[in-house]
Amino acid sequence: MVTQYFWPENMRINDMVRDFAEKGHEVTVLTGLPNYPEGQVFQRYKDDPQAFSSYEGAEIVRVPLVPRGKRSIQLVLNYLSFLVSGTVLGAFKLRGRRFDAVFVYAVSPILSAIPALVLGRLKRAPVFIWVLDLWPETLRAVNVIHDPRLLGLVGKVVSWIYNRTDYLLLQSHGFFDNVRRYCTRPIDAERLVYFPSWAEDDFSAPSVAPSKLVMRDSSMFTVVFAGNVGEAQDFPAILDAAETLRGKVSVRWVIVGDGRMSAWLEEQVRSRSLDNVLLLGRHPLDAMPPLFAQADALLVSLRTNDVFEKTIPGKVQAYLASGRPVLAMINGEAARVIEASGAGFACASGDGSALASITEQLAGLSGQQRKAMGDSGRRYYEKEFARPALLSRLEQLFSSATLRRSGR
Repeated sequence: MVTQYFWPENMRINDMVRDFAEKGHEVTVLTGLPNYPEGQVFQRYKDDPQAFSSYEGAEIVRVPLVPRGKRSIQLVLNYLSFLVSGTVLGAFKLRGRRFDAVFVYAVSPILSAIPALVLGRLKRAPVFIWVLDLWPETLRAVNVIHDPRLLGLVGKVVSWIYNRTDYLLLQSHGFFDNVRRYCTRPIDAERLVYFPSWAEDDFSAPSVAPSKLVMRDSSMFTVVFAGNVGEAQDFPAILDAAETLRGKVSVRWVIVGDGRMSAWLEEQVRSRSLDNVLLLGRHPLDAMPPLFAQADALLVSLRTNDVFEKTIPGKVQAYLASGRPVLAMINGEAARVIEASGAGFACASGDGSALASITEQLAGLSGQQRKAMGDSGRRYYEKEFARPALLSRLEQLFSSATLRRSGR
């Protein structure tokens, strides 16, 4: 498993590694030093690196990298340093070792696939890349790169990676056309595999512990947003919806998380006197299921562009697994999932007025009707996104690819 991010960082690849190790497979993880999302190497890792050399029976091989920091230049150096150290030091540390398959957890940056391709060539093992972000389009969508020439250069790197990969696992049906565009060599249909994300176990289990973040208040309709507080989540439109409903419908908006827009959000809530908006900051993952259990609805929002419309944010699976109704101000594939699941209501991205309208509509339903929505979402999750079924499918892919590579 090649991943720039791994335990004690909180990532879905942790679940995959644990489950494969529990099934009896020998799993080795090539990763960097834990520093996400704080931007500095975790102090507990510095104090005792040896304590983080294995995880649930899997061996961890770590290579040095430049921490993410808080500035753009540090983030670039973070990406490039893992590329170099993963390729050079990773190959050195794993010399003499034999592997049947190499798997890449390809959240941004896609550059982390290059060390895996080198290892795949050295070990004569098939390489699988789980494509969770579309590069270079994501760089443009989040305002990191605007120069067409630079985007074109990144596109050539992406094409080079895709053309040398045995299997591309795509997190959304909307990814297929985009990925094919960068596969300049003929690509067999079986090499492109739909492989969505799943929710962490905590969201699937019934929550019995009371939330320490928000107390239940039956006199108010509670909408919870949990996740990154960034430009992409379109908080101006969310606040517009909150302001529209203030004094009209008894709704409180609970926002958990932090990010680049946190300071702006705090200032806006204060200047607009939005006493119906609670900002709770960032909290650990295990605090989320009890919080979700207190919510009458869970909110997902994303600005619209050609990249985001093809993406299913990871929180969608967590929301569905929790069995709570969903409010979605989003376009594309994620909106399709919400509507197909029957879990809630969706409106167009960026439309704060429409978000206010569907929130009022959901608040007007009976508790029994909202429970039926949540139950429908949970059933859809079990059918489409349950981790055991997805990992069994991946295990079969590993096996068939290994047999094919060996000529059997």
